Amino acid sequence: MSWKTARRSFYYQGAPEPDDPVLEKGKVALLVIDVQNTYLERPDPATLAGEELDRYHAWAPFHERMHSLVIPNNQRLMALFRERGLDVLFARIACLTPDGRDRSLSQKKPGWNNLLLPKDEEASQIVAALQPAPGEIVVTKTTDSALTGTNLRLVLANMGITHVVCTGIFTDQCVSSTVRSLADESFDVIVLDDACAAGHQDLHVSELERLHMIYANVMNTDELIALLP
Repeated sequence: MSWKTARRSFYYQGAPEPDDPVLEKGKVALLVIDVQNTYLERPDPATLAGEELDRYHAWAPFHERMHSLVIPNNQRLMALFRERGLDVLFARIACLTPDGRDRSLSQKKPGWNNLLLPKDEEASQIVAALQPAPGEIVVTKTTDSALTGTNLRLVLANMGITHVVCTGIFTDQCVSSTVRSLADESFDVIVLDDACAAGHQDLHVSELERLHMIYANVMNTDELIALLP
């Protein structure tokens, strides 16, 4: 089963197969979203007990997916885009003030998404395995969408980009929010299933079904590579 028939939601059951996107050099860019140190850090399980230890084990599949699949596929993509002279961009969550008062409301609410990531701290940096090359664009956002809180829309338009390939974390949060914003701004979007992750695989799969054929074409890394100029 190819990307054209897989991951279909209720809305697109029985719909015609979409055409292959036409990707042109100078008009397609890779956007790697929020693969930052804070999300890959793991405490020593020997120091944990009770609910904290349960949470550690609950997050184990996410970390396995990141290290065995998502980061390696992003490395492949970044190398290929650079080799072919295609643009690679990055987005990261980071506040501009030490106390985070510039954060959007969604990053101040109590709970897991209460993020205080000052821009110069190690926790807010992109992971070493996916470091930007000199001259590559990194946008810093205090919102889920990489467009809403930055000048990324203008940057992409000025560069002549029409197709944006989105990867990173978390599928159901910042990736999804960015994809929807890009689609609303009339960019053609491709999301790579095996180069993204959510905290739980059920959330990942469910969100991709929501995005596919409405806001983006969802495919895997090999399928995208076959289409690259």
